[in-house]
Amino acid sequence: MHPWRSWFLLATLAAFAGQAAVVYKWTDSDGVVHYSDQPVPGAQKIFTATSASAGAASGERPSAAPVASNTPKGVASALSYSQFGITSPTANQTYFGDDIVAVHLALEPDLKPGQTITWHLNGKQLDDQGSTSTQFALQHLERGAFVIAATITDQQTGESVTSDSVTFFVRQPSELSPQHQKP
Repeated sequence: MHPWRSWFLLATLAAFAGQAAVVYKWTDSDGVVHYSDQPVPGAQKIFTATSASAGAASGERPSAAPVASNTPKGVASALSYSQFGITSPTANQTYFGDDIVAVHLALEPDLKPGQTITWHLNGKQLDDQGSTSTQFALQHLERGAFVIAATITDQQTGESVTSDSVTFFVRQPSELSPQHQKP
């Protein structure tokens, strides 16, 4: 996916964040993920949660309230959590050079048997799929902005719920910087 598409996607989803909405997600034959407010044959229906913009404006990070679920409102879900959110990295945190990015998902209660966590970094699934680990480390990231999110899937029912995404940044030292010049 091109970098500008990621930003467009985030802007589009942010427009929906102000209110509860239904979004349709599908992947085309080229592997490009699309989102729309109009149904498309074969698309997955995603229910967005109401925005926590009041807390976000004051710098608070919501500890619960998933942003997307494939379970209609009013239906009991096996994926109900009192706490569900990425606590590390924090929103807009900046890492320098080869800092290790510790990733942690706060989850209360714990996963039940048959439930797995899928991690997405900049919209792509990370290699370790079907994990039950709520923490891991990202190493040797290139310079840039990164968006991470976690999706919990119940393998028996097919239900899934996705955390709020967290944007963080990696900066690399410049070779032109005086502190990196050799004597």
